[in-house]
Amino acid sequence: MKTKIDLKKLTTGRTPQITYLSGRTIRGGAGEDVKVPGTTDIQEVARLGGSSLAVVTKGFGNEMLTIDSEGNVTRRTPDITQIVTTDDGSAAAYAGTKRKDTGEETAGATIYAEQAEGQGGLQKITVPDIWNTTLEAYVNGKVYFDASTAQDGPSALYEWTPGESKAALLKSIPSALAVSSTGTAGSLTTLADQSSCSSLLTVPAGKRLWRTCDYMITGFTPDGATVIGGSKYQDGYGDGIAVVLDAKNGSLLHEWSGVFRQAIPEDDQHLLLLADDGDETPASIVRCTITTGACELATPLAKGQLLIGA
Repeated sequence: MKTKIDLKKLTTGRTPQITYLSGRTIRGGAGEDVKVPGTTDIQEVARLGGSSLAVVTKGFGNEMLTIDSEGNVTRRTPDITQIVTTDDGSAAAYAGTKRKDTGEETAGATIYAEQAEGQGGLQKITVPDIWNTTLEAYVNGKVYFDASTAQDGPSALYEWTPGESKAALLKSIPSALAVSSTGTAGSLTTLADQSSCSSLLTVPAGKRLWRTCDYMITGFTPDGATVIGGSKYQDGYGDGIAVVLDAKNGSLLHEWSGVFRQAIPEDDQHLLLLADDGDETPASIVRCTITTGACELATPLAKGQLLIGA
């Protein structure tokens, strides 16, 4: 089944049930609407218990603000670029890489794991000599991230249990794209002719369950039963398609076409798409039902900053 999304023809449904940013206000999920102070660019947002987290630009790099329910900044964590949260919002992981004054990345990364208020505090590890760190997931009490040991070298998945002093390198999961709650991961393979395929592998053994050369795996629903994907060439502004595949065998459940800057699961049954018609056009967060492919607007079509949270 394939559906072309025409934003002007969609009806309006309920607002997103997970965290999102509209203008400078963090909405959705559990908790009150909270405004991110200041005027600098906001890169990512999330909620952690009663607090909100926002990655903002600072100089040549970034910092993460922790904001309480009243809108006060209670902490600033330097150099953070990415956040992932557990499905229930009770814990968050975030990652930081120091930058030179030129804005150039340096080697190494610090990975943090924080529980919501009073549930075990903040853990962190510094992993030296890794590059291109990408946080993938915080599932089943473990934080997963992909990184390479050389600046231009191949990457692989790392697994860290907060509280432990080291992360384990899982060499059998190269070029990780996403990690599910059910012990599987998407992995990118580049073929001899420079085209690419995505495989679904078991974690940590790396056994290949299936592969697709039509789409790139980008995520999973919380229950791990549905794989989320996009076009296999991720370049330029937004993605021309979003797809959902059956995690059992990789078969296509539905494909939507449009211009999508994010494709994030809202729950096991719904996908949220940050959609517009190209740069500088009005945008909306669109909710699509996985089983039927039907879509609706979850936020009104409008100009201004819009972002689906971690």
